[in-house]
Amino acid sequence: MDPKDFRNCMGHFATGVTVVTSETETKTHGFTVNSFTSVSLDPMLVLVSVDRNTKALDVLKDNNFIVNVLRDDQQDTAMHFAGRPQDPKPFEWEKGLLGQRIKHSLAHIECEPWVAYDGGDHVLYLGEVKNFEYYSGQPLLYFCGKFSEVTGK
Repeated sequence: MDPKDFRNCMGHFATGVTVVTSETETKTHGFTVNSFTSVSLDPMLVLVSVDRNTKALDVLKDNNFIVNVLRDDQQDTAMHFAGRPQDPKPFEWEKGLLGQRIKHSLAHIECEPWVAYDGGDHVLYLGEVKNFEYYSGQPLLYFCGKFSEVTGK
């Protein structure tokens, strides 16, 4: 089986788009993630899958993180944190309980580290939810290598 073809197959599963932010001693780091899911309600846990080749891997190790669920009008923010910096920055920071988060996101899920698992070429970080907020609006989606939107109800 061809890994590239498998990736194309998995691209047929529409996902939401998030930016995961985390603090270090010197700054706030963020990266775009679509491999994110809820894991448990008791305790409240979420999972973020991080490529071993990304700079964010070390930032998340044993560190708090915030999942910022993006709105349909935050494509530039997603691209900025996917390694294509925008100038001027297409977002504003706001202070959350556990660090800086992206203002005007559809939802914020603030987590303390729970456990990390080997996931092959990724590391699976589970976080215990310590705070969350959500707002009305439409999500930014990713489908077959492109941003997409919810249509109809």
